[in-house]
Amino acid sequence: QLEIVWDGAGDYIGINGFFKYLEDNSYKMHYRILMSRYRGYTKCRACDGSRIRTSARQVFINGKNIPELIELPLNQHLEFIKNLKLNSYETEMAGQIVRELNWRLSLLVGIGLGYLTLSRLTHTLSGGEAQRINLSTALGSSLVGTLYVLDEPSIGLHPRDTKRLLDVLFKLRNLGNTIIVVEHDPDIIRQADMVIDIGPLAGENGGQIIYAGETKEIVKCDSSLTGQYLSGKAKIEIPKKSNNGDGNFLKIYNPKKHNLDIEEVSIPLNCITVITGVSGSGKSTLVNDVLYEYLSKYYAGYDGHVGLFDKIEGAGLLTGIEFVDQSSIGKSSRSTPVTYTKAFDAIRELFAGTQAAKQLGYTAGHFSFNISGGRCEECQGEGTVSVDMQFLPDVHLECEACKGTRYKKETRNILFMGKSIVDVLNMTVDEALLFFKDFKKVTNKLSVLQKVGLGYLRLGQPSVMLSGGESQRVKLAAHLEQKTEQKILFIFDEPTTGLHLHDISRLISCFRELVRDGHTVLIIEHNINVIASSDWIIDLGPEAGDKGGKLVAAGKPKEIANVKNSYTGIALNEFLKSS
Repeated sequence: QLEIVWDGAGDYIGINGFFKYLEDNSYKMHYRILMSRYRGYTKCRACDGSRIRTSARQVFINGKNIPELIELPLNQHLEFIKNLKLNSYETEMAGQIVRELNWRLSLLVGIGLGYLTLSRLTHTLSGGEAQRINLSTALGSSLVGTLYVLDEPSIGLHPRDTKRLLDVLFKLRNLGNTIIVVEHDPDIIRQADMVIDIGPLAGENGGQIIYAGETKEIVKCDSSLTGQYLSGKAKIEIPKKSNNGDGNFLKIYNPKKHNLDIEEVSIPLNCITVITGVSGSGKSTLVNDVLYEYLSKYYAGYDGHVGLFDKIEGAGLLTGIEFVDQSSIGKSSRSTPVTYTKAFDAIRELFAGTQAAKQLGYTAGHFSFNISGGRCEECQGEGTVSVDMQFLPDVHLECEACKGTRYKKETRNILFMGKSIVDVLNMTVDEALLFFKDFKKVTNKLSVLQKVGLGYLRLGQPSVMLSGGESQRVKLAAHLEQKTEQKILFIFDEPTTGLHLHDISRLISCFRELVRDGHTVLIIEHNINVIASSDWIIDLGPEAGDKGGKLVAAGKPKEIANVKNSYTGIALNEFLKSS
């Protein structure tokens, strides 16, 4: 009977027949939409997910076929290739292929990607992993006389893996290539042949060449923030005593997902806890796939068991969870830093309180570009109009009616202290704080943006134009402004990505403010300054993939620094000695 339902009988074509009919007519849009409602990804029954047909799966070398080999971690795959026993004929036929495999796999393992498999889908790779694969591809091609431009290649790298990355960069340079690296990591900056420092600050206060020359000379440049941090004149203050929290713990028993193999891990509450470990050691799996997946449903009212673990204790001691990631704060130009932090509400109220607005009967809503009233109806408050180009991407042009200002002429003519609503949206956060200095309702909400190092942003800057790090800090600012009696667990996944040491110092201060407000901060991080400034460290490893997923050490930074078998401990020991 089940076969009849799937495959049909007589005039009944069955479920498979129906979807085959839809596929045959997929040139029609409504058929494609209908198929998308029922289509999902599942393992192919014909090839069992191997992607190759039966005849190809029947070819074995030293007892392994292609599906088995691509499921091996790269370090094991390399060992398999190295241990191949070939006779003279096989060596003559496949010797060059084996040498090429050896070379390319060695590069991938050497750059710290030995835990990946060849079957791993590229869209599941982190930005740092994808960039390192591109690096190994470049090195494998043995090009010379080439200019390589790398944008923060140290993203997602543990200090141990940073040394491996530098080895690859040196190899590329020694082949006769030129390498330009956009980077904030002091370890990489110190190893550069030449440094170009741009600043002195961000936004309109930046954009100047502060220093250009040999790396060893930048420490003498007092106008360079980078030079000050490298010389030790400026530094991130490490607390002399760690915060002990409120004495309670959030405990996870036997997390089992992917490579995790831990009996128990405890996270102290009302502390800054950092999850460390080499890339691929299981940090994101533990925090995102186990802890966050369970707690997000727990605080939403779900009472069942979610996730691969035995139990989680202590969830009732908190009142909620927030995952502050680097995704955009909005998906359209209507979302801006000033609307996200609710500061725009107070600004619109000030404009609505002017004499000119009262005479026209304007309310605060007339100064919003999201609703009808004072906005430009030609572009619906977007500032741009979209031109449909049929088979080409849409073209966005400046609205001719409002000249990109988003508002009607009548709205633009209403002034508050000599400035229109358009002028205010074009101000930076720093400028707006000076302009509204006598209006606490506005400055209270804007000052947190300045506190997280975003004083250079314009109030009306569309959120889609913000970087991932900027979006994350805007979210952090919104949480800092909301003083509440609740006890929230805040999770940050590598929040220092793209940040200068000066900005990291501000970020750590914001984390401490959250803790002072009674919250708990949990950070997945590789940055040694953040690790050293934390109250508690949970180090996973010791290696990546199958050789990782274990609890190497847990304790205060000074305790972890004395753990000899911890890569984090070794790096932390060196850092604390030099601080």
